[in-house]
Amino acid sequence: MTVLLFFIISYVLLSISLYFLFPKAGVEAVNGLIPGLNFIEWAKMIGRPDWWPILLLIPIVNFFIFIGMAINLVRSFGQYSFLDSTLAFIYAPASFFKIAFDESAKYGGPNYTKESEWMQEVRKARKEKDERKLQKLTNKSPYHKSALREWVESIVFAVFAAAFIRMFLIEAFVIPTPSMEGSLLVGDFLFVSKASYGIRTPMTVAMVPLLHNRVPFLGTESYLKKPNLKYHRLKAMESIDRNKPIVFNWPVGDSVYITSQRSYTVGQVERNKDFLKYDRELAKKVRRKDFVVRPVDKKDHYIKRCVATAGDTLQIIDRQVYINGEKATNPKHMQFLYAANYNPAQVNTRRFADFGVDAGDAVGPANKPYGFFLDGTQVEEMEALGVQLSIQKNNPEPRKLFPHDPKNFPSWSIDNYGPIWIPKKGTTIDIDLANIALYRRVIDVYEDNDLEIRNGDIFINGEKSSSYTFKQDYYWAMGDNRHNSEDSRAWGFVPHDHVVGKPLFIWMSTKEGSFLKGIRFERI
Repeated sequence: MTVLLFFIISYVLLSISLYFLFPKAGVEAVNGLIPGLNFIEWAKMIGRPDWWPILLLIPIVNFFIFIGMAINLVRSFGQYSFLDSTLAFIYAPASFFKIAFDESAKYGGPNYTKESEWMQEVRKARKEKDERKLQKLTNKSPYHKSALREWVESIVFAVFAAAFIRMFLIEAFVIPTPSMEGSLLVGDFLFVSKASYGIRTPMTVAMVPLLHNRVPFLGTESYLKKPNLKYHRLKAMESIDRNKPIVFNWPVGDSVYITSQRSYTVGQVERNKDFLKYDRELAKKVRRKDFVVRPVDKKDHYIKRCVATAGDTLQIIDRQVYINGEKATNPKHMQFLYAANYNPAQVNTRRFADFGVDAGDAVGPANKPYGFFLDGTQVEEMEALGVQLSIQKNNPEPRKLFPHDPKNFPSWSIDNYGPIWIPKKGTTIDIDLANIALYRRVIDVYEDNDLEIRNGDIFINGEKSSSYTFKQDYYWAMGDNRHNSEDSRAWGFVPHDHVVGKPLFIWMSTKEGSFLKGIRFERI
């Protein structure tokens, strides 16, 4: 609503500014107040055809068309400076009011037409190598720009265009962890469509262009929390389907400790003190309570496979996912951790690379069987070489796994999990102390309610409640490397307002995330 109100007010101010500006060009003032006609008259004044304003109806394109028209209009009134163009770029109504009440500003004819004709003459002189004519054309010409200004305008436009495309259409992502192997590998660069599941309009508006949430080398956040806008999503081109990878903001990443290794949620560290042993930098930050609070659109990006959608019931039995009681379709290269017993002197480990296994990637303590994350095909290939494999079995970890409630969910493990129902918009469920852990964060954080438990009763926004109706859809996301993925089993549901987009294709792939180690040309 805030965004819509801003555009409505801006359009009203724009129309009023044109009302005062048009008479300076011999156009009736009232035409500036008539929707549609004001843009047609505007187009004529700058030298564009009558149909040009139709382009303003095309989403995304209209931003660039409007900015071009605004800059051409101020230049048509002799306002050629870089500051004049910048003001028209930032907020056109303010620029038009300034010109309308500036007695020295005179209409000099359609700038776009005149500048195009001047450019043609310049190109002709350069082609004919007529230095005298070229010098005459550039000396004191209002259309001539210094080399510095040309560079500044080009850079500003390039940054704006790139930031705009990144914000609304397509963004490049890189796979930093092996949680999606072997479907997506560490070092894969992806283009992700933000329009497929509906363009999410910006919520954080004051930020460093082209950066997500951190400024490299400085170790600071790249944005300001205020001012901000409410969540809004444009109409989706397609629905989010099961078994498709999705990119989303890490749902629980609103309060995080950030170290050189990774980000940890505050709750994650409180439940699992082992992190403090492995990351000394984290231990220092915890002692100082040095954590960062982030808005939704500035939480870390994750990519996982959507294995269940709103309204589904999910259960994992002996590593097999079931959706609504039926076996789910498994990813082609789904991986698990296997213990591998073999004598390196008797097994040709160089053959491992032929089927995508790096002998140097073995995990586990010394003097124990080697551990490898393998898919079904790799298991067959290694066993054919004489390697004895046994799959890793995992014990229940109710404190580490969502919903972190050992009392009511004591036996859940990453291999045997659920059943759990995925919230669906508009659906009402009964809530009590036995299941509130599953939906507490949804109700309290994602849907912005005040949830309290007092004397064994649940209160939502101060009222005793035994049921709840969900306000948006949710999804369940898991990595294809099922034994090496921090996913919904660790932190729960993915809210629809956290969904960023749909992966399109791999445009670059480096070995182990390093250009120095080479490029995987076969994956591009």
